[in-house]
Amino acid sequence: MKSTVTNILRIAIPVALIILTIVLVRSHHAGAETPTPAPVTAAADARPVLAEGRVSAYPGAEVVVGSDAAGSIVTMLVAERDVVRKGQLIAEIRSDDVAAALAEAKARVVEADADIRLFETEAARAKHLWEEEVGSRQAYDRALRDIDGAKARRATADATVGRLAATLDKTRVVSPIDGMVIDRSVDRGETVETGDAIVTIANLDRLRVDAEVDEFDIARIEQGASVEITADGFDGEAWAGHVEEIPDSVVGRKLKPEDPGRLSDGRVLLVKVAFDEKPPLKLGQKVDVKIRREATGERR
Repeated sequence: MKSTVTNILRIAIPVALIILTIVLVRSHHAGAETPTPAPVTAAADARPVLAEGRVSAYPGAEVVVGSDAAGSIVTMLVAERDVVRKGQLIAEIRSDDVAAALAEAKARVVEADADIRLFETEAARAKHLWEEEVGSRQAYDRALRDIDGAKARRATADATVGRLAATLDKTRVVSPIDGMVIDRSVDRGETVETGDAIVTIANLDRLRVDAEVDEFDIARIEQGASVEITADGFDGEAWAGHVEEIPDSVVGRKLKPEDPGRLSDGRVLLVKVAFDEKPPLKLGQKVDVKIRREATGERR
């Protein structure tokens, strides 16, 4: 009996080892044949953003110079395309009456100064006589009141001089910035009212583009992204720029898009594009912009 059990074990153990080996090999092959799912990655949209825009000046680089006084233009010293400097005289408005009133007010100041000197002398004499018990206290007090009155008249005349001088200064129209006269609204001899435009001056060395980017492309715009700018009439030419400013709100479209697939009355983001170099373009000229997806980093 014992030999029979021993013989069975001698046969069963090798068979079990063979079966176990087959199971392990098949399991390994099954695991190797099952592919690991690759992560799904959405393809990035590398297409450039296309938009239309206009060449504009930076804030403060284009100024409409108006009149601070009403009257007729007696002197016009600039024409369109003239280069002017800050503080340069541009035009003069008739100011004969103001100049005459100013001269009269100055004369009153001189007169009041003379009265003050006279009354001070009389006050000193009246005080001396009163102290010597020759004159009266009333005479001395009257002299002091005369001094106060003369000083009050002098202060009033001096204030009038300041007001008229300021008014006269408003009749001299000067340039507030360095730049070029891009529009002259009036000519010599014309009458203007307070606030009327006289000239428009722009610093053409500081130009950029107001690009109307469709609101559906907002997510594809990046600060500092490189931009290619082209314009009609400059075939084959392009100018480099970069996205300088991305506003926080959309506005109504002003330019009619050339692409018929775009809504002419849609909402746009007015993206500010800076030129990397000075272009030969004109202020207000329509341009096409192509904004790349890669950002070059924020520039200053």
